[in-house]
Amino acid sequence: MIDLEQVKVTPRDQQVLNLLVQGCSNKEIAGQLNISPRTVKQHLRTLFLRAGIRDGRKRVKLAIAMFTKEEAQS
Repeated sequence: MIDLEQVKVTPRDQQVLNLLVQGCSNKEIAGQLNISPRTVKQHLRTLFLRAGIRDGRKRVKLAIAMFTKEEAQS
């Protein structure tokens, strides 16, 4: 299990994750945040590497868990 408290998430990482969990594609995320789709991909890649995740299904679970945690804190 991943300890979400141990994963460093920048404010931009959180914005990317929030849009990702809402079902936005990398291109849509890029448009909303005024960054390139390549930058979106890099944010996600870096975040998942920090969490030690390489499997696609675990990436989705992490994104949902982080989004849920952020919503609970709001």
